[in-house]
Amino acid sequence: MKKLFRAAAVAAVAALALTACGGGGAASDPSNVSPTGEIKPREISWLLSRPADGAVINIMKKLADDYAKDHPGFALNLITTPDRPSYIQKLETLAAANKLPELFDTDATPFAQELAKQGKMVDADKLLKSLDIYDDYRPGALDYQRFDDGSLYMIPFQFELEFIWYNKALMQRAGVSVPKSLDDIPAMCTALRNAGITPIAIDGQDQWPLERYIAYQPFREAGPDFVQKLKKGEASFSDAAGQKTVKWMADLGKAKCFQEGFSAQGYSDAQNQFTSGQAAMYNIGTWELPSLATNKLNPDVRDDIDFFTLPTTGSSVTAANEFVSPSGIGMAVNSKTYDPLVSDFLKFALEKYPAEYAATGALSPTTNVQTTIPANATPLYKKALETANTLGDKQAMPWDTQLDPTTNGRLQQELVLLVQGNITPEQFTKTMDDAIKQNAPKFFK
Repeated sequence: MKKLFRAAAVAAVAALALTACGGGGAASDPSNVSPTGEIKPREISWLLSRPADGAVINIMKKLADDYAKDHPGFALNLITTPDRPSYIQKLETLAAANKLPELFDTDATPFAQELAKQGKMVDADKLLKSLDIYDDYRPGALDYQRFDDGSLYMIPFQFELEFIWYNKALMQRAGVSVPKSLDDIPAMCTALRNAGITPIAIDGQDQWPLERYIAYQPFREAGPDFVQKLKKGEASFSDAAGQKTVKWMADLGKAKCFQEGFSAQGYSDAQNQFTSGQAAMYNIGTWELPSLATNKLNPDVRDDIDFFTLPTTGSSVTAANEFVSPSGIGMAVNSKTYDPLVSDFLKFALEKYPAEYAATGALSPTTNVQTTIPANATPLYKKALETANTLGDKQAMPWDTQLDPTTNGRLQQELVLLVQGNITPEQFTKTMDDAIKQNAPKFFK
């Protein structure tokens, strides 16, 4: 068996664990150390919130198997809970019991930031630098994972761009063109409806797609700082940027921008409406390139599909090349169990992962590899990938990763009511401002 570490390496990495996360955890556990001072290979676990058959999981499984060939006894136990609400509940329960596994998924939420403050997560900034791979990462991929204070405790495995895909033939039939401003969209929806066309297909069941829309106007009107202030109660929906988005969302509802019964329709329902030529627009990210920019796309609509990026407004403080560019849910490293074995496996996996991921046709979170464009790709595939090269510095953050969970849950409920016309903008504003006032002090001290 190939030796995992020599004593000097153990001491060096254990010191890193102590300085980076404030605790040695498993690194100082005698049961994990051989008589010669080497760390014994063992099973480590990763609590996941990702598609079980997705590229990230499949690649990490392969890399774990490759690592185990030279380190008999090592195994990566993947604890998969793709349903996000159930996952969050499991994460919070394990954290409260101090039973988090070696690796676990989380967004840069208030809950995750509290875990970091409690010293339960390894500083990913220091970790990536210690593994000599920090500079390989796209700044935008890392920035998406950062907390408000700029600290980094999650490692990205993706990098995505979110576009508004549209059907040129349907737009032409309704006599409308790509909107130059967000403010043009309600009138465009009306024209599409009058032509008998569903304007926008949306996954209403999962709630986060509708929540993307309410983030757009404030990002253009006040920049990325608006949601940072809103979640802390330092800004409100009563403010100018808040009122603009509340009115805009109500106008989207009045114009019947979304399909009938959207709140009960799911991800595949929305995608099918667009790819079958029933809806004119569909807001989704590059993770769906295989469905939207390859020969898998319905041949009846394939030549009519294109995309545009988030429109600006007349008073926009952010640029056209600045929009939602997420790097997905990040992976955190448990400081209690961080030892040379975890460190060595992460170095092995994170060095090899980008090339494996890029080979699947996806954008890597790093810049040191080139994405392999599938043989069946349409020209849109390359166009989408190249958009990553011209991104600006500001990102529109998804609000579901920023607001406290109680406020976020209430926002998702109220948004549906607002768009459906069941409540007025004034009622929405008061309800949400009251919710923020009540909940923000609990999470942002």
